[in-house]
Amino acid sequence: MNARDDMIETTHPAQWWHQLDDGRIQCDLCPRDCKLHDGQRGLCFVRAREGDAMVLTTYGRSSGFCIDPIEKKPLNHFLPGSSVFSFGTAGCNLACKFCQNWDISKSREMDRLMDQASPERIAQVARQSGCASVAFTYNDPVIFAEYAMDTADACHALGVKTVAVTAGYIHAQPRRAFFGKMDAANVDLKGFTDGFYFRQTGAHLAPVLDTLQHIVHETGCWLEITTLLIPGHNDSDAELAAMTRWIADHLGRDVPLHFTAFHPDYKMTDVQRTPAATLTRARRIALDAGLRYVYTGNVHDAEGGTTLCPGCGEPVIERDWHRILRYDLDDTGRCVHCATALPGRYGRFEGAFGRRRIPMRVAMA
Repeated sequence: MNARDDMIETTHPAQWWHQLDDGRIQCDLCPRDCKLHDGQRGLCFVRAREGDAMVLTTYGRSSGFCIDPIEKKPLNHFLPGSSVFSFGTAGCNLACKFCQNWDISKSREMDRLMDQASPERIAQVARQSGCASVAFTYNDPVIFAEYAMDTADACHALGVKTVAVTAGYIHAQPRRAFFGKMDAANVDLKGFTDGFYFRQTGAHLAPVLDTLQHIVHETGCWLEITTLLIPGHNDSDAELAAMTRWIADHLGRDVPLHFTAFHPDYKMTDVQRTPAATLTRARRIALDAGLRYVYTGNVHDAEGGTTLCPGCGEPVIERDWHRILRYDLDDTGRCVHCATALPGRYGRFEGAFGRRRIPMRVAMA
């Protein structure tokens, strides 16, 4: 069945796999390198072997559609104030004990995927809804890369931008293809030690660092980074200093960094919420490391939500959580006070979408 039609495929041919000498096939999408017999699924649960090939089982199926503020992704330097058409599928290729979207990312129930839409239909509805972009989010779009990439092509054909919200756990070849079709990405840098990654996510740090460097140095995709601070696990001064120095040295001082507050969830309900003071401390460490744009999230924090002009020091965007209170940039992203250009991707600001969240149903027109 052609993906350009409005009808939905049950399964879709997967890219990035090869046959092994012992008869199994290996998935080459992410560093897990899942090796499968016929009928088996990878750890992500949505990439499966059928016969002598690999398929994606969630192509054209979604756990839901919603219009969000772009600041919720979070992206503060990508079309600020705009609305983004958001959707995800099910499954994940990480095993985070602290997952905040575990009901979607850890789902093994394909019946949860009640909404269906072709890439073309998603692009049409996004544009009709006045959204400047479509975000692949809620669960990691790496595992439904073929669906996300086809949707990105359909969006670009209609002048709609695309956003990936991801943990960045992906091999080099699919990484090039995937991020080559994204206009912006927010990558979860979950910690800065391999021990944390292995114990808490079942993954490793190095491939994520490779992804971050690839996005900045080899694509035109705008990058922002988020770190969820978990008390006692990834919030020490030493780890935060090492992480923020690495970002400054390897990615540049203009990559925005978001420190967000953890709340007890999934398999980590015995850990306290992140105190506001921890976010403030982390932000100060990052600023001291030379990063220019450091934000706090999941809290009301006027200082941690404000963007300052690097030229004159004036606040050019003031925020309260996902709500923009002040906007002093022109259509090209220059400060109205001194004409200094801010890093990011900007356009005409026609008022902020605000903190609204609008669930959507996508009818198969």
